[in-house]
Amino acid sequence: MILISASGLGRQYAGDPVFEGVSFEIRAGDRIGLVGPNGAGKSTLMRLLAGLDRPDYGHLNVRPGVKLVLLKQTPDFAPTETLFDVARSGLADALELQAELEEAARELGEAEDDDDRDRAARRYDEIRDRLEHQDAYSVEHRVEEILGGLGFRSDDYTRAAGTFSGGQQSRMMLAKLLLESPDVMLLDEPSNHLDIDTTAWLENYLARQATAMVIVSHDRYFLDKVVLKIWELHQGKVEAYPGNYTQYWRLRTEKAKLLDRVAERREEEKGDLEAFIRRWGVGQRAKQAKDREKKLARLESVPVETMQSIVGPVMGFGEVERSGDIVLEARELAKSYEKKLFDHFNVTVPRGQCVGVLGPNGAGKSTLIKTLIGQVAPDAGSVRLGHKVRVGYHDQSLDSLPPDATVLRAVWPEDDVSIVEQDVRNLLARFGLPGDLVHSKVQQLSGGERAKAALARLEAVGANLLVLDEPTNHLDIWSCEALERSIIDFEGTVLVVSHDRYFLNQVADRLVVVADGQARVVEGDYEFYQRLLEQRNAPATKPAAPAPAAKHAPAPSPAPTKNERRKRKYPYKKPADIESEIASKEAEALELEDLLGRPATWREPVKARDLQLRHQSLKDALARLYEHWEEAAEFNA
Repeated sequence: MILISASGLGRQYAGDPVFEGVSFEIRAGDRIGLVGPNGAGKSTLMRLLAGLDRPDYGHLNVRPGVKLVLLKQTPDFAPTETLFDVARSGLADALELQAELEEAARELGEAEDDDDRDRAARRYDEIRDRLEHQDAYSVEHRVEEILGGLGFRSDDYTRAAGTFSGGQQSRMMLAKLLLESPDVMLLDEPSNHLDIDTTAWLENYLARQATAMVIVSHDRYFLDKVVLKIWELHQGKVEAYPGNYTQYWRLRTEKAKLLDRVAERREEEKGDLEAFIRRWGVGQRAKQAKDREKKLARLESVPVETMQSIVGPVMGFGEVERSGDIVLEARELAKSYEKKLFDHFNVTVPRGQCVGVLGPNGAGKSTLIKTLIGQVAPDAGSVRLGHKVRVGYHDQSLDSLPPDATVLRAVWPEDDVSIVEQDVRNLLARFGLPGDLVHSKVQQLSGGERAKAALARLEAVGANLLVLDEPTNHLDIWSCEALERSIIDFEGTVLVVSHDRYFLNQVADRLVVVADGQARVVEGDYEFYQRLLEQRNAPATKPAAPAPAAKHAPAPSPAPTKNERRKRKYPYKKPADIESEIASKEAEALELEDLLGRPATWREPVKARDLQLRHQSLKDALARLYEHWEEAAEFNA
């Protein structure tokens, strides 16, 4: 069923078209990812869909009765409302139906004759059916499920909504939208302000919904998990691709190559025709040459379709002064505020390494990196920066740039007299801020433009230790890719806090995970860390698998005789003894995995090979131990 359709849709500002001639359909169950570079018009299109803006030309048709809701980035609640009140207001329709059901029940009880009673009964049954269809009987449970999934604790429910941080208030608005369950969800950067675990919850929740969705996001993992179709908005046009982000990029790349080959063949054909005409324009084959001229004219009259590349900014961090081999060293570091954030934290960061920092919201990631660079004093322990280390700090709120200054002056290093204005303009253009934009005030820039200006400032000051707190916030996908390339090619050292899993996986050599009052180092990228978590969780579930069956076991039957018992495969052992052996081998396997994740291990091929063989031997032994445990549990039941 088509919920929304558009034909020839266009919108312009000050005479300049944002997009034009856009046509599409949104059907029930569609989950669409809307991608495109910053400034392409994604937010404008979302506002048109939500009815908050009107097109300058074309037609946008919304099926009667279809409810659309746009995720609001700014809160719209009363100061006296609590968190639970705000979320629960998303179920206003269900709450209204509950009130109608109570009224219908009263009418049924007060009916004075059979006709009134039948009429009231029909109304009561109709409202009850609608409530069941909307699952409106479990209002409180649904609110708690959504709030818990988005990272709120039960003791937050009665807290005034206005006392939460800006990021938490954004999550409130997301909770309200999810509970509204509209026919079409319009989600503009829904994973902003979410940590990795909460983003994963949201991915799973959205992927289970039958609701149609249009989602703007720069999170490539998120798009891969949730969407079934991609709309690319670029140079005023929308082009649709089936599948998730990875499939879209593959199809786009293949299409671009195909169109390039077609264009090349067209040019070769034109060249052959022109050569024939030049050679045989007069003489015996002049008639054939005339035919070739007509064919050439027809060929030139048909435009050649080309694929316009989406080009992000160049970015790039240039040459920097070489620091010492050890850039940063922390020993027994500890910090607490209302709760412990981390203690006994030790890390050594060598020159040239990129360390990614991740963890839940509020765990202390920003505090950790500020402590490491001396902006926050530790409660215990020490931090030492290496020889000739120059720190450049990119804070996620982008407060490092004075809002009243022009972009040019905000980025221009005051203490470097060797830099001239053209150097700064060239630098800003490289980071995606060209032309007269450099004379705009910082406060007039969009979020993406301010983020690029802050990154350009790091390059301008020549920092050889880049400390980046959520640098991909506000950047489009192509700018994220440019930043990834810049970090990979950077000769200096990088500490980066991020919730963007794809980004971390591209740039991080190792991770620091901050959670549950501790910070620990993981020697590997994000995918390695995920595999480590899966392996650590798997043993806990495998031996415990027989337990649920015993909980609901049928009534015991007479014990089998000795001949009826199946023979043991393994020698007798108590399950507890086997569990102890499993735990020991699992711990050894994890230590080997940590070693195999370190680059230094692979500099010694013989040692690496021995570790691999030992790790495989442990995996085989664990498989036998699991089987032995299951047999022991069965025979000792």
